[in-house]
Parts: sequence; C-alpha cells; structure tokens
Amino acid sequence: MAEKPGKPKGKRRRRGARGVLWIIALCLAASGLIRLGAGSGPAIASELAARGRADAGAAECAGDDDISEVLALLKEREGALDDREATLATRMQALAVAEEQIARNMAALEQAEASLSATMALASTAAEDDLTRLTAVYENMKPKEAAEVFAAMDPKFAAGFLGRMRADAAAAIMAGLTPDAAYAISVLLAGRNAEVPTE
Repeated sequence: MAEKPGKPKGKRRRRGARGVLWIIALCLAASGLIRLGAGSGPAIASELAARGRADAGAAECAGDDDISEVLALLKEREGALDDREATLATRMQALAVAEEQIARNMAALEQAEASLSATMALASTAAEDDLTRLTAVYENMKPKEAAEVFAAMDPKFAAGFLGRMRADAAAAIMAGLTPDAAYAISVLLAGRNAEVPTE
C-alpha cells in the first residue's frame, strides 16, 4: 500500500489512539454512575431513618426545664461577651490615647532634632567664619607685627593659621620668625596631612 504524499503516518495513529481513549473514559464514567445509582437507594433510606429518630429524640427532650436552662446559659454567655467587649473597648480607647501621645512626642522630637541641627550648623558656620576673619586679620597685619604674635603662639596653633593664609602672607610672617619657631611650624604644616588614609 502506497502512502499519500504530505500526510505522515504518525498523525493517523494519534487520531485513532485518541478516539479509543475517549471510549474507555466514557465506559469508566458510565460504570461509576451505575454503581453510585445502585448503591445510593439504601444509603439514602438509612440516612432518612436516622434523621427521623434524631428528630423524635429531640422532640422528647425539649421540655420547659431544658429550654429555661439553655436560655440561662445563653444569657450568661451573652453577659460574659458583653464584659469582654467592654474591656476591649476600654483597651482600644487607651491604645488610641497612647498612639496620640506617641505621635505628639515624635513630632516634638523631630522639631527638637531640627532645631538642634540648625543650632549645630550655625555654631559650626560661626566658628568657621570667626577663623576666616581672624586669618584675614593676620594676613592684613604688617609681617613684622604678625611674626611677633605668631612667635608667642603655640606652634600647632600658629601652623593652623598659616595653613589657611595666602602663601605670600604666610611666607612674609615665616620670614620674621626665629629659625627654630619657623622650623617647628614648617614640620607641623608638612606633616598635618601625613596621617590621612590614602586607601
């Protein structure tokens, strides 16, 4: 038998296999339905009989004493639930008050932090402004008079000012210092950034 060109043999086999699988699945489903239908009649009858007996027993038990006892228990439970609800409402109110207080405290802390930051920035800026003004004063002094002032200063303190000055003004002041004082200040100026990490 010659095959037709363009139609592979595998596709025909797959179609046939699918049809067989559907037939088997339908047979299994029909078998299950038949078994459920055949066995459900006695099961439903026994269920109805059990319900009837339970209803009859409940009707025999329901007397005035039993009802009043159940009502008393229900009222007791209701009272306990009301007490719990009142306690929870009180706690929720206390939590709301605490949350408001916390929010007010947080706002006050944030305001204090902002104020402190502004004060610290002002103090830092003021100190820097003072140093800049004092450095300008020393730069504008006559070199001989400024050298006398720097000779009286601690070398570390003097090196700090000389490091901030213009190079020409610092050189004129250094020229007026004694060689020992000029050397000490030069060593401090040269080594003040030596300990700065390079990595």
